[in-house]
Amino acid sequence: MAGIKALISLSFGGAVGLMFLMLGCALPVYNAYWPLFLLFFYILAPIPYCISRRVVDDTDSASNACKELALFLTTGIVVSAFGLPIIFARADVMAWGACALVLTGNIVIFATILGFFLVFGSNDDFSWQQW
Repeated sequence: MAGIKALISLSFGGAVGLMFLMLGCALPVYNAYWPLFLLFFYILAPIPYCISRRVVDDTDSASNACKELALFLTTGIVVSAFGLPIIFARADVMAWGACALVLTGNIVIFATILGFFLVFGSNDDFSWQQW
């Protein structure tokens, strides 16, 4: 039952994060839909880590180059997702209030993605690898 509660709370977190992103785009005060490009970052962020988990054998305790590269690429994607709204706000493409809403949405969405891998990342009966 704990897995179901975690899944429901993660889906609620994702919905709240997307709500902040949409509010930063669609409020009549801001009315700029450029921050929707962050959806690509949300989709791309977990892909390197998922690929490295499938490829790498976790039997050794030493660091693995494939896993380190996946973490590096994921970090680059996350930092880019936080940098893009700031660049848009500095270039006057969007307002600073919209930037704050989008950055709040980024924090919630990436915390939800991290929570998903922490909750469902172990190799037990309720793992994401079985889906």
